[in-house]
Amino acid sequence: MIKINNIEKSYGSLKVLKGIDLEISAGEVISICGTSGAGKSTLLHIIGTLDKPDNGNILFDNISIHSLNDHELSIFRNRNIGFVFQFHHLLPEFNTLENVALPSMIAGESKKTAHEKAQKMLQLMNLSERFFHKPAQLSGGEQQRVAVARALINNPKVVLADEPSGNLDTENGRNLHKLFFELRKKLNKTFVIVTHNEELAKLSDRIITIRDGKLQ
Repeated sequence: MIKINNIEKSYGSLKVLKGIDLEISAGEVISICGTSGAGKSTLLHIIGTLDKPDNGNILFDNISIHSLNDHELSIFRNRNIGFVFQFHHLLPEFNTLENVALPSMIAGESKKTAHEKAQKMLQLMNLSERFFHKPAQLSGGEQQRVAVARALINNPKVVLADEPSGNLDTENGRNLHKLFFELRKKLNKTFVIVTHNEELAKLSDRIITIRDGKLQ
């Protein structure tokens, strides 16, 4: 589904990625591991179109994503890619339902349709009793499950997760990891996860290790 060809990225004189080649199949759960500063998050952001490579290309279902203009890229990202970060980035003034519905409304859905879709996603996350709670009223594990529901609301082809359990305690982190595999099974989603968590990495279909800007 995703073909990554010779991706290079530098920040000033620091060369972070030095020619990354990788193929990701639909329905895979892949963990990207490596030491801090190895280029894991940079690669994830480039796959997610949040950053552009200096060289190389990414084909997403045979679409060359970095040849799209900014408007086309924004539409592509909204429809095809879901993001889960270490910190949930929920809007504090919005309740759970509103936070999850937001990407759907940005995609042009009516408020009614977006809220119906958000309810279904939250039910899938076992958060039916939390529709009208603000983020501050939720536990850390609940906040991150809301963020996962938001990432899935537009039925993306791939979910990119950057240290998703890094801000959670052991039990909530383990529950989040189980959730990813349940969602892969129920929804046939592809997950690409940057993680330091060895337990999560070992559950994955493949572990990709980056060292000094290259895949090992």
